[in-house]
Amino acid sequence: MEIAFSGPVFQWRGPAPYYYVALPDDDSADIKADEPILSYGWGCIPVSATVGGTDFTTSLFPKDGRYLLPLKVAVRRAEGIDDGDHVDVRLTLEPLA
Repeated sequence: MEIAFSGPVFQWRGPAPYYYVALPDDDSADIKADEPILSYGWGCIPVSATVGGTDFTTSLFPKDGRYLLPLKVAVRRAEGIDDGDHVDVRLTLEPLA
């Protein structure tokens, strides 16, 4: 399954700051429907992602009925991304073997 979307980057402050982009509601609902074949546990979904010209792997996290894509520090630095910026994202989700 491939998904392309854009959205604002937001920061969640915990013990260390984390930056995320929320997937759209429709895409989140589609992923939720396939969660049993996609998740390795706790609703987390492994993905390959591209933001700008940077490719990376991570896992989507479920939060309040949507999925969040965490943006690694290396991705944010490479693309000059900060809190509040809008980014274009491409994701690839693979069923678990």
